[in-house]
Amino acid sequence: MRTPTEPEPEPEHEAGPDLRHHGDAEVRGAGDLTDLAVNVRANTPPAWLKQRLAASLDGLAAYPDGRAARAAVAARHGVTPDRVLLTSGAAEAFVLLARALKVRQPVVVHPQFTEPEAALRDAGHVVGRVLLREEDGFRLSGAVVPEGADLVVIGNPTNPTSVLHPAESIAELARPGRVLVVDEAFMDAVPGEREALAGRTDVPGLVVLRSLTKTWGLAGLRIGYVLAEPETVAALAAAQPLWPVSSPALVAAEACVAPAALREASAAALQIAADRAYLVGGLREFAPLGVRALEDAEGPFVLLRAPEAPALRSRLRERGFALRRGDTFPGLGDEWLRVAVRDRGTTDRLLGVLREVLGS
Repeated sequence: MRTPTEPEPEPEHEAGPDLRHHGDAEVRGAGDLTDLAVNVRANTPPAWLKQRLAASLDGLAAYPDGRAARAAVAARHGVTPDRVLLTSGAAEAFVLLARALKVRQPVVVHPQFTEPEAALRDAGHVVGRVLLREEDGFRLSGAVVPEGADLVVIGNPTNPTSVLHPAESIAELARPGRVLVVDEAFMDAVPGEREALAGRTDVPGLVVLRSLTKTWGLAGLRIGYVLAEPETVAALAAAQPLWPVSSPALVAAEACVAPAALREASAAALQIAADRAYLVGGLREFAPLGVRALEDAEGPFVLLRAPEAPALRSRLRERGFALRRGDTFPGLGDEWLRVAVRDRGTTDRLLGVLREVLGS
C-alpha cells in the first residue's frame, strides 16, 4: 500500500530503463509537493494567455481551422507554411515520425527524452542507441553515429543533461537519405535561442520539433509543431487523424509566436539562466559530500549525481520536494537526479533541506 508521499508506480515494460516514465509521475496525486521534477515553467500560463484561451471557447462549435496558426508559426521561423505541421504536443510528432516514415535503421542519441525511442519501438522498429559519455560532458565530441542510420534523433538542449550542442555539430550528422530529428522543446528557454536549427532550410533531411507547453505552461492543452521539408510534412500530416489540434490549442499557438510573446519568452529565458546559475552555485556546497551538478547546463533543469541518490530523493520527498529520478534515461544510472530550475526562494528552501538530510 502506498503512503501519501510515495510516487504512483509506473507499469512495467521491457527489461532496461522504463522509457515510459516521465516527470509527472513524481508528483501525480502526491498532494502538497514542491515540483522540481517537471520542466514546465512555474506560474504559467500567464494571465493574458488564459484570457485568449477563455475567449476561444465561444468558437468550440466550429471545427478547428489551423491555417492562421500554421502561418503564424511559419512567419515566426521565416519559412513557408508548407514546412510547418501543428501537432498535439511534440510527443505526437515522435509517434508520427515512427509510423509515417519508412526507415530501416533508426538511432537515438542518449541520454535524452525517452519518448522518441518508445514511439519507434511501438511502431516495430529496432532502435540503435548512441550513448554520450559523462567523461565527455555528455557532448557529441567522440560520439559515433552509424553511417547506415537513416533516422537520427537528438535533443538540443538535451533533456535530462541540459547540454546545448553546437548547431553545426548536429548539422554535421546530416547525410543524403537520412532524416535528422532535433528535439528543440526547450530551445526557447535558451537566451537568444543560440544553436537553434529551427528555420534552417540548408540542412538535408532536417526535422525540428518544438513545444509550446514548457515555457507557456500548456502541458495539459497539448500543442507543438514540426518544421521540415514539405515532403516530410506532407507524409506526417497524412498519418494524423482529422482535426488533430483543438481550437484552443490553435489559438495558443498563434498567440505564443506573436512578437509580444516572443519578447516575454526571451525575458523568461534570461531569468531562467540567472536562476539556474544560482542553483548550480548553491549545489557546489555539497561537492565534498559527493553531490555534483553538471555545471554547463543550458536548459531549465540541472542534472546532478549523488551517492545513494534514490535514498536522497526519497528523503527530499518526505520534506516536500519532488525530484526526477535519472535511472529511466538510457546511459544514466540510479545515481542521477534531475532538478527543475525555479526561483531563488525555492532554491534556498531546497538547499536548506539538503543541508539537513546530508548533514552538511
